[in-house]
Amino acid sequence: MSDTNNVTVIGLQWGDEGKGKLVDALAAVSRYVARYCGGANAGHTVTVGDERFALHLIPCGFLYDGVVNVVGNGVAFDPAVACEEIDALSQRGVKLTPANLRISGAANVVMPWHKLEDELSEQSLSDDAKIGTTKRGIGPCYADKARRATALRVADLIRPDVLADKVRSILNVRNRAFAALYNAEPTDPEPIVREYAEYGRRLAPNVCNTGALLRGALARGERILFEGGQGSMLDIDHGTYPFVTSSSVSACGVPSGAGVPPTAVGRVVGVIKSYTSRVGTGPFPTEQDNEIGKRLRERGREYGTTTGRPRRCGWLDAVAVRYAAELSGVAELGLALLMDGEGEIDTFRICVAYELDGKRIEEYDPALPLERVTCHYEDLPAWKAPIGEARRFDELPPEARAYVARVEQHIGRPVGFISVGPGRHQSIVHHTQIEGLA
Repeated sequence: MSDTNNVTVIGLQWGDEGKGKLVDALAAVSRYVARYCGGANAGHTVTVGDERFALHLIPCGFLYDGVVNVVGNGVAFDPAVACEEIDALSQRGVKLTPANLRISGAANVVMPWHKLEDELSEQSLSDDAKIGTTKRGIGPCYADKARRATALRVADLIRPDVLADKVRSILNVRNRAFAALYNAEPTDPEPIVREYAEYGRRLAPNVCNTGALLRGALARGERILFEGGQGSMLDIDHGTYPFVTSSSVSACGVPSGAGVPPTAVGRVVGVIKSYTSRVGTGPFPTEQDNEIGKRLRERGREYGTTTGRPRRCGWLDAVAVRYAAELSGVAELGLALLMDGEGEIDTFRICVAYELDGKRIEEYDPALPLERVTCHYEDLPAWKAPIGEARRFDELPPEARAYVARVEQHIGRPVGFISVGPGRHQSIVHHTQIEGLA
């Protein structure tokens, strides 16, 4: 158990769990909000009054004075997206300056050839082998990070001569490879040199040693909120490989991706929806590719923040969620998108076990052939009354309270926070132990 008052918020499903709303609530009682993984393939949404903020790279603390937003070294940083988001926020009256936005000079940079490689590689695969990438260049960026010689870091952007030499050298290799593999036309390095040197000029005041910044905060006892992207079942090591993302998105990735010791992780909150969704290809045992799935999609407005693609929807998978909670040492759950009543669904189902070749399986194994399992369900009555105005747990319909209790029992963690609608005010604080929320 950590001795800090830090909080880490992660998703326990395949992403899109509604983490942004909880992170926004916690940012109000934090000094730093730090991204440690992923890139512009991860979208998060915050709704304030009639305004909806949908972002991909800027951490969720931007709406609070005195909160420092940190993009850590583990992020695949796309400066084009970052500048676009900074400009969009500025037009809405939100100013991001070196005082409230810090970017790690050690973060690897997503370049145009990464996005091109993402698209060309996906196009070359058969339908059965496609990963379902967002084509944001994240996977190729992390691959170059591992190759090292063909990688660029944020620190290179603010050194124009170094940037120019590296871009020309890397494209000399990439152009030949893309021509041989995909019959692609060569990319001219000079426009890229000019464009990315300008990004470097703009962002240079925000670039710093974010690991040292956060470790200093730890020494002073200031709260850090670590904001995870995507969901644990997409983790490169522990998810449904190969249909995963390219970074460590569970709480296990915090120390490396933020440059802090493991003790800094603090209290881990795992966010889930009352059902499950997934974007793109990959196994999904509880998927409802039927009218129920369509109803869940429409009720939850399940369309990707990043891609706009309709999400696949199905019942809550307690086997997978329990595994993800155990992996990251989750202390409590955030339950998002508790479905409103007045729908056409009479029964909610929770998958409590799998079955494979006649054997019942209650413990998730990342090497399990999920496409072959069948699900054992527990059925619970749906609630018909609307819940969007509930502000206390006892204001929820009895069926909704029973559902939350069964989730706690199956996952083995208390539900600390419940979202009953997209607005900031549409929240119920339940069994949380987080100071500032409780």
